[in-house]
Amino acid sequence: MEKSSIIHFPADQFVYAADNKTLHIKIHTKKDDILAVSLLHGDQYIWEDGKWVYEQTEMKKAGSDLHYDYWLAAITPPYRRSRYGFALTNEKETVILTEKGFYDTPPADSGYYFNFPYLHESEVFQAPAWVKDTVWYQIFPERFANGDTTIDPEGTLPWGSEEPTPANFFGGDFEGVIEHLDYLVELGINGIYFTPVFKAYSNHKYDTIDYLDLDPQFGTKETLKKLVAECHKRGIRVMLDAVFNHSGYYFPPFQDVLKNGGQSQYKDWFHPHSFPLDTKAERPNYETFAFVGAMPKLNTKNADVKNYLLKVAKYWIEEFNIDGWRLDVANEIDHQFWREFRQAVKTVKPDLYILGEVWHNSMPWLRGDQFDAVMNYPFTTNVLNLLAAKTITAQQFADNMTAVLHSYPSTVNTAAFNLVGSHDTPRILTECGDSKDHVKLVFTLLFTFIGSPCLYYGDEIGLNGEMDPGCRKCMIWDVEKQDRDIFSHVQKLISLRKSEKLLANEGELEFLKTDFPGLVAFRKFTTSKSVIVLVNASDDEVFYTLPYSLKGQLVRNLYSNEDFAGEADTLQVKLKGLDFSILSIDHANPIL
Repeated sequence: MEKSSIIHFPADQFVYAADNKTLHIKIHTKKDDILAVSLLHGDQYIWEDGKWVYEQTEMKKAGSDLHYDYWLAAITPPYRRSRYGFALTNEKETVILTEKGFYDTPPADSGYYFNFPYLHESEVFQAPAWVKDTVWYQIFPERFANGDTTIDPEGTLPWGSEEPTPANFFGGDFEGVIEHLDYLVELGINGIYFTPVFKAYSNHKYDTIDYLDLDPQFGTKETLKKLVAECHKRGIRVMLDAVFNHSGYYFPPFQDVLKNGGQSQYKDWFHPHSFPLDTKAERPNYETFAFVGAMPKLNTKNADVKNYLLKVAKYWIEEFNIDGWRLDVANEIDHQFWREFRQAVKTVKPDLYILGEVWHNSMPWLRGDQFDAVMNYPFTTNVLNLLAAKTITAQQFADNMTAVLHSYPSTVNTAAFNLVGSHDTPRILTECGDSKDHVKLVFTLLFTFIGSPCLYYGDEIGLNGEMDPGCRKCMIWDVEKQDRDIFSHVQKLISLRKSEKLLANEGELEFLKTDFPGLVAFRKFTTSKSVIVLVNASDDEVFYTLPYSLKGQLVRNLYSNEDFAGEADTLQVKLKGLDFSILSIDHANPIL
């Protein structure tokens, strides 16, 4: 037994409250090294005849990747607390793992075991319930639609007349979004994520001048209220983008520091190293976003800064009834600020969605005291590596995503913000070498995987473009110039996600084994039903036999709406090159 590869810590993704009564407990073991794991668990204060009383619950193998097997047990401690350990068995031996080490037999004293002290309802991770059923649409307001030309910035170009640059403007605004809300309803969208809309100098608006005012090129506050109201009338939630890590060059407090240096009353709003500030240096003498002199980093530990930003966060909820905040460069701001941020905004609107921009492992922000979710860039990376760059096999995709899923509690995964493109990345069509077939498979994974999917504006009609600024083209509204085939595919997938709850984060997810290097197979399931997603990333035709006893059961292809009667024990599915299948099986038979 490879004891050094057995991993468990009594915190985070290894033990957590799944709801107000249930604990999930996990352990990782070397792949194929352990045959069975049992959880030994009981209340630390219940003893009989001088020995601790415990129960034994068999753990199930919840997934495997290249290196590890992941084991899970769900228990309901009657007194909301539990001591626990593990009995691990391979072909040669059974050992007991406790907090104090390995033993041949279970120690009689509960003090040896791992401890979950108490299940507090206030500490249960709870993202807003509506998020798991939400399909997001990211809008870069300057490039979505120009509905009011009277407020265009000086030098605004005719819509779509030139390629986008870091400095040009085309006049996109709130009125343009309002005019096209029914288009989003037709597509199936029920959540909009707007990149920043506050007063700023640039076309991207990530260099804020005034956090309490809108950029005049987008419209008035009354127009935004109208936009939010029209969205809500159609069942669409609205999320705004908060840039609290840094301000813009023309933010008045920063201008005051530039003018008055160390005598400025706002010098502690930032992180100056010396005076005067050198805004043009390759590496400025004050802290910034990256080394961009026009984006000075805010000091969120400063009480005045903190009070100002928390006021901003509450203002747009109270006055405009927004439903979420996306937090830019969230990982570079201190955790205490985000704890206070959560308390402030949840007091105003308890079911507000808090989404952090974090590109790496995000467990420190997802303990229930800060964010509801982060942008799931590991999902993005693995989907693109499979279907665009073609640098990994289907098995590697399954291994990588299994590892990602088991890096977090299951309660976190259902609210993860899944995306395959944004204003910060090349267009998905460009990533896929202009191959529509590959794009369709990308979207098939996006809209069937666990999490809350987000579509970047225009990807659904075949917009292309390289990295920023190329990915920020004007939306095409001439239907004759749109790729309606991709549109119909996305529309169908969104519709299926809404009609089949297993595609919208109900049940569990596990990858299935296949013999084909290009075939991704996973199922989302409950005890009585499974939905199996098959994606053939190769150019070769494959035949996949479903690993179920199907006699007497009904199998339905959800995408084509075809039924297959269960006349045989198994069903073989044919997939052409770059093909997919989404199958529903109503049954309680075990997987073979």
